[in-house]
Amino acid sequence: MFDKRVTVFMGHYGSGKTFSAVSYAVELAKLGKAVSIYDLDIVNPYFRTVDAQKTLAKSGVELVVSPFAETNVDIPAMNAKSYQMVDDLSRYAVADIGGDDRGALALGRFSDKLKAENNYDALLVVNKFRPETRTVEDVLSIKEEIERSGKLPFTGIVNNTNLGNDTDINCILEGFEFTKKIAERTGLPVKFTAVRKDIICEELKNIKDILPIEPIKYGNWL
Repeated sequence: MFDKRVTVFMGHYGSGKTFSAVSYAVELAKLGKAVSIYDLDIVNPYFRTVDAQKTLAKSGVELVVSPFAETNVDIPAMNAKSYQMVDDLSRYAVADIGGDDRGALALGRFSDKLKAENNYDALLVVNKFRPETRTVEDVLSIKEEIERSGKLPFTGIVNNTNLGNDTDINCILEGFEFTKKIAERTGLPVKFTAVRKDIICEELKNIKDILPIEPIKYGNWL
């Protein structure tokens, strides 16, 4: 699960990219890795990974975010430090990319160097219960849009199927079967399943790789 220096999280709006990216970075830090997380969402730069900054700081994860984070300035902007994601090979990097093809445009600035280093995972985060990703065909269409804009092919899939606070084991298992169908159509592996820590249990034993998700509060929603 943690075998690449750079891990990029992409997917449709509301798929849970930020939750997955933050939890992944925290777990990397627990392994003793020097980790930076990059908020590359230029579509919505003032409400993203920055909301988890206390959790990240506590874990020793460096947060690199738009200079307009936590303001009401809604303009595409990227921190100049974002380029250390591809230039500083001594640190692990986790990137949270904006939703859909518009958000993936930011990734195009780094795609050539990521391909040259060839030490990255580009992960498609899927939540089966989101209105725009309820069918395999919906997900494949979004996948193609993001790859065209981001200029970086996906290398794996993340099952992040959930219903927020109403998530139960059946939700997780249904999402896992759904992402396996996507894997069969694309030839991409299901890299891991993201599961809120408090519902991880024996019933999920047949799911090989589970990423424990910290229940972080973002604004007025969880």
